[in-house]
Amino acid sequence: MPSCDIHKVYMNIAYEISKMSYASRLKVGALLVKDNSIISFGYNGMPYGFDNVCETNDVTNPEVLHAESNAVIKICKSTQSSEGASLYVTTSPCFECSKLIIQAGIKNVYYNNLYRNIEGIELLKKANINIFKID
Repeated sequence: MPSCDIHKVYMNIAYEISKMSYASRLKVGALLVKDNSIISFGYNGMPYGFDNVCETNDVTNPEVLHAESNAVIKICKSTQSSEGASLYVTTSPCFECSKLIIQAGIKNVYYNNLYRNIEGIELLKKANINIFKID
């Protein structure tokens, strides 16, 4: 059986999910994994029932939900639990999403690109969540 880096495989899936986003400035994908099974996913976009227009005049609309929050919201609406899960996200979480990650009981966060500020990463470290950058 060929060996592979499972973290890179999951990150590649997160990138595939990001392609579903209607955002034009930055497409982000997130994947929640627990016990080697994908339990949820999300991408950045507008709430249900809204037009899929994420930016106005090259500025992100305030209604846009981030990929991480969409993945956490989906798990909350299911019979699954995110307690102890790992999150794979194409761009590191912002401060607000980091609060959701902490409350959701997620223990590991893997990301590829750094968000425009590191407040989210700093909050996750403060909460003793394992953070890994995947190249």
